[in-house]
Amino acid sequence: MNYEISMITTMAIAVMFALSLNLITGFCGQISLGHATFQGIGAYAAAMLGKAGWPFLATLPVSMVLAGLLGVIVGLASLRVRADFLAITTMGVGFLFVGIVRQQEFLGGELGISSIPDHGLGRVGFMALALLVCAGVAALSVYIQRSWMGRVFNGIAEDEDTMRVLGIDVPRYKLAAFAMGTALAGLSGAFYTYHLTFIGAESFGFVESITVLSMVVFGGIGSVPGVILAAALLSVLPAWFQVIGDYKLLVYGGLLFLMMRFSPGGMAGLAARFFPTTSLPNRGEK
Repeated sequence: MNYEISMITTMAIAVMFALSLNLITGFCGQISLGHATFQGIGAYAAAMLGKAGWPFLATLPVSMVLAGLLGVIVGLASLRVRADFLAITTMGVGFLFVGIVRQQEFLGGELGISSIPDHGLGRVGFMALALLVCAGVAALSVYIQRSWMGRVFNGIAEDEDTMRVLGIDVPRYKLAAFAMGTALAGLSGAFYTYHLTFIGAESFGFVESITVLSMVVFGGIGSVPGVILAAALLSVLPAWFQVIGDYKLLVYGGLLFLMMRFSPGGMAGLAARFFPTTSLPNRGEK
């Protein structure tokens, strides 16, 4: 039973993380190849605060704020660069984060941080909270997508120049997307820390950023239901098939290639193709 509880918790955390990137990449069209950095900020913040005696629940908002603040700083770069250049910028931030953490002894250096205090909720309680927060993040994503802000995000993703001509403050909305998405990534990082009770810099490197991007693309860029299904599935595959864990970057990179080549809309696009009346909204296919 403990194994099943652990798997469900892992899935919930992965869904939170994937939805946070979907808000930036799926809704607003900003490609990030360093999104794991923001999960790492939340994870390390929760770990340090936990070891300092803070209760688990108190670490959650702090992790979100710190990740969101870094997101705003990185998001400022998105105001000047687009497409490939933004992807390269965020990838560089990811490498910088890993390099800095590995050199700081108070952050555990190469060995990482272990012996993180227990959350005090019990296995079932922690799983239930993770599922509840995951459902809240999903509901927030749907709300944003259907709101006026979501329509502006979609307009920016489709044609940024036209939105500027229409008088939309594009930089403001792009920064808002980065702030919200990175804050939610920090939230998933805090849950990740207390779930594993150990973190290291390698857990938030380039491979993890590609992994979460694969989840968004596989599910369907911009599709909330599709991303949820993809994140839940891909998060447990390494546990089911050991070879995937050994060749994670190869497998997920291959999934990215296959989806972009044969079904740009991901699983949402396939659903729209074979079941038109039950299609899942996404921006992957025109």
